[in-house]
Amino acid sequence: MMGIDSKDKARLIADAANDKKADDIIIMDLRNLSSITDFFVICSGSSNRKVEAISDGIIDKLKGMGIKVWHTEGHKESTWVLLDYGDVVAHVFEKETREFYTLERLWGDAPIVK
Repeated sequence: MMGIDSKDKARLIADAANDKKADDIIIMDLRNLSSITDFFVICSGSSNRKVEAISDGIIDKLKGMGIKVWHTEGHKESTWVLLDYGDVVAHVFEKETREFYTLERLWGDAPIVK
């Protein structure tokens, strides 16, 4: 599935997280704020096992569409798993970890994609 744009990829990631019952899923548009990535997809799970299941679900769904994750971090601890797809970075947090780091506030100038 080559040629998919970053916004569609962000939506696929959000859908995959939703399929695994992730909480508070948001897509943040960073295209005018950062050269690091185009979008953040941020979501939460209620436990470490849930975070692991959500992140595995995202990886599996996108891999099934021919989209491979470039880099992952935090999978062993599963309190904050980062999935780097280049133009989209997914952050899957355990609820308390998300509240502590408040990425939404840190990147507060970024529009939220509906």
